[in-house]
Amino acid sequence: MNVLETDRLVLRRLSAEDGEFVLQLLNEPSWLRFIGDRGVRTVDDARDYILTGPVAMYERVGFGLYVTELKVDGAPIGLCGLIKRDGLEDVDIGFAFFPRFWGKGYAYESASAVMAYGRSVLGLDRIVAITSLDNDRSIALLQKLGFRFEKTIRMPNDDEVRLFASGV
Repeated sequence: MNVLETDRLVLRRLSAEDGEFVLQLLNEPSWLRFIGDRGVRTVDDARDYILTGPVAMYERVGFGLYVTELKVDGAPIGLCGLIKRDGLEDVDIGFAFFPRFWGKGYAYESASAVMAYGRSVLGLDRIVAITSLDNDRSIALLQKLGFRFEKTIRMPNDDEVRLFASGV
């Protein structure tokens, strides 16, 4: 189900059919370094991750992470969306793209659309984001999107992360 469109991208809900894509993305060295190892090693693991993570979140709160695809050919290039996670009071934006699509403005384009959707459709006044302490590329993108650093926090899994906020 398509949720958002931009000039160059379509953002849609994940489904079990996205297993191969999720398997590849979750095992990218950049995902493992900055987001963490989710233990996804097979297509079946990826399908389970999709169903118990994003799909369950769609059902629970009505939003979640979305596959970000190129309009021109439908190729999935990453994930971008809003997450209501344990350990954070506010909804946060999350994004991850295959490295070959970095530096082309896709993350900014999709994240801008997700932020607008969060505010206008979901009525969110405040959206936050978390990054690992050394994820300079994501930090730069968040700042470009208008986020400001608030503080360093510890998540329930004991990871120390930087918390950024946008809005009230």
